[in-house]
Amino acid sequence: MDWGVMLSYLPLYRDALLLTLRIGWQGVALALALGVVCALTLHLRLPVLRQIVTAYIELFRNTPLLVQLFFLYFALPKVGVRLSPDACGTLGLGLLGGAYMAETFRSGLDNIPTIQSESAQSLGMTRLQAFRYVILPQAVSSSVPGLVANVVFLLKETSVFSTISLMDLMFTAKDLIGMYAKTLECLTLLVVFYLIMLLPVSFLGSAIERRLRYAEFGDRRTV
Repeated sequence: MDWGVMLSYLPLYRDALLLTLRIGWQGVALALALGVVCALTLHLRLPVLRQIVTAYIELFRNTPLLVQLFFLYFALPKVGVRLSPDACGTLGLGLLGGAYMAETFRSGLDNIPTIQSESAQSLGMTRLQAFRYVILPQAVSSSVPGLVANVVFLLKETSVFSTISLMDLMFTAKDLIGMYAKTLECLTLLVVFYLIMLLPVSFLGSAIERRLRYAEFGDRRTV
């Protein structure tokens, strides 16, 4: 293990990490927005739109991100649509993640008993108020573990961005290995930087989940 070589590579990995985080979180934000819209469409059983959303979810959950990125980056230009590598990465990750987020949100919404909405309306709330103040908070709370798992999954999927010429962490590691043959050092740094990127997300997700559970059920130790 050549520590001097690893230290000299740190600036390259830092820049790759920043690029990976930027595109990764842009994709996650897009995925969350798509997931909420699609989940509400499925939960409310809107005609026609429900079939379109179901087809979208099945398409993107059952095809690899690599294939989706290739389609966006190499196939769309054949019909006159050209996207930058950054845009392809964000859009591909967002479309893939949106399909998974939609199922997570939908599951959370469907797990709330119908009687809770009916009880809220019997107390004078409108249907929209019952959804906003009673159903939605519980659905989000129950969806947190799945959402965190999806975010971690999406950030790990950024490892395929190198195939569309994005200088992410994986691209940097492969490039340095090809030029200098420092395989052990490059792969060790790759693991370390992925941990730097993903461990805070896991810890933060666990903390949020515990806080929401406490807010919902209270501190049972006092019982």
